[in-house]
Amino acid sequence: MAPLPDGFSYAEWNATYNALSFGIAAMGSATIFFWLQLPNVTKNYRTALTITGIVTLIATYHYIRIFNSWSEAFTVASKDGGDYSVKLTGAPFNDGYRYVDWLLTVPLLLIELILVMKLPQQETVSLSWKLGLASALMVALGYPGEIQEDLSVRWFWWCLSMIPFCYVVFTLAVGLAEATSKQPSPAAASLASAARYLTVLSWCTYPLCVHGEECRPGRPRGHHV
Repeated sequence: MAPLPDGFSYAEWNATYNALSFGIAAMGSATIFFWLQLPNVTKNYRTALTITGIVTLIATYHYIRIFNSWSEAFTVASKDGGDYSVKLTGAPFNDGYRYVDWLLTVPLLLIELILVMKLPQQETVSLSWKLGLASALMVALGYPGEIQEDLSVRWFWWCLSMIPFCYVVFTLAVGLAEATSKQPSPAAASLASAARYLTVLSWCTYPLCVHGEECRPGRPRGHHV
């Protein structure tokens, strides 16, 4: 757990508090929506939609844990009717919940993408295992660097985590190109291609968050959760 820097303003604390609250509401309501839509979806896609609901449910749980940890790490009070002041309570803020969440949700999201591409069963199973394990390994290798203060050690773990990262990105961008072209219709091929590239684009933020100084709550110049 990274130590929190002192000196948060009430506006900073409140913005984070409300953002976490918004995330809980959004993810929780999304879970309900996805699962209620299962009867309206073609049978072939119900497993993928169920996984989507599981992903948002896991995210909801971890947002709640982060929210509680954030609240317990601070005391907010107004003295004599003045402005609110924010002080550390000494309780640790657990920033490891992010990695626990990613360790579960990232492989599931990749498996979901493979499922909706309607590949042959053997290829679906093979790709799901390969991409799922590679993405889990990427997250697992990123966490040791997250908790290090030595910049050289952080770079070492970052480089290790980038090995499975590059494998997954290459598979999504290049390895699945042929499978995309074999979709039953041009519209389906277009949607599958868009899903692949959108996933790749979203993944490009991961290397920055794993090593970026501003992504750590304990950094003196950053207050990001």
